[in-house]
Amino acid sequence: MEDSNNRSLAAAGPGVATLDKDARATTTALVTGASSGIGVEIARELARRGHAVTLVAREADRLRDVAAEISDQHGVRAEWIAINLTNASERDRLPSEIAGRGQVVDLLVNDAGMGTKGRFQELPLSREIELVRLNVETVVALCGAFVPGMVKRGRGAVLNVASVSAFMPVPRQATYCASKAFVLAFTEALTLDLHGTGVTATALCPGPVKTNFGGLIAGLPDALFVDPARVAREAIDGLERGRRTVIPGAANALNAIFGQYVPRGVFLSFARRFWPT
Repeated sequence: MEDSNNRSLAAAGPGVATLDKDARATTTALVTGASSGIGVEIARELARRGHAVTLVAREADRLRDVAAEISDQHGVRAEWIAINLTNASERDRLPSEIAGRGQVVDLLVNDAGMGTKGRFQELPLSREIELVRLNVETVVALCGAFVPGMVKRGRGAVLNVASVSAFMPVPRQATYCASKAFVLAFTEALTLDLHGTGVTATALCPGPVKTNFGGLIAGLPDALFVDPARVAREAIDGLERGRRTVIPGAANALNAIFGQYVPRGVFLSFARRFWPT
């Protein structure tokens, strides 16, 4: 777990304290949205570096298969909990479920998310509210459930998955972009609150990735797409270094700069005329 090729997250960057052998035996990385896409790749990357993982999503069969694969391939403890994170009562049982297994969460990865596409006034309102519950409410709820314990122990890290869309409002994704802007702002403010505690927070802002979000990103240039395994690798590298924000891919970094610093009226006019439909 501590060899030169597979550095433990706990032995790395600023704000993440070194864990002794006994502590490592009872710690886990909680990864939501870990049944597919970026979430499963982050779980694999953490396991490759020697970290035990607890996978959370709705699909029990898929979680079982992924956990078995990770455990067999990397020789780490890989467990799973199947719940619907948009259901507050189900979500709220996570801390007791993990504590009942004799473990503490020293790394929280909030990857679970959803998106919608279309003109806001034409989309089902119930679906937009569900998006906010998953993309926004769940991030706050799980940080609230696990971050205080990290602070008390003086070690830990949070990785919240936002998006390059957090830097810009784009047509036909109003609620999604707003939800990711919240995640980015929340995470950046959280870094201020956590300063000096031994706990870090990082916002991952990927651009287009070939995942089950494909319906949201049709028509974008191939240069913007980044392999999900690379996204996971750069995310954990950034987390180990205590970086506040990670944007995989040079083209996506430039896109974020464009969305953030171009005058808003200019950007909105551009997006209205040229954004892929």
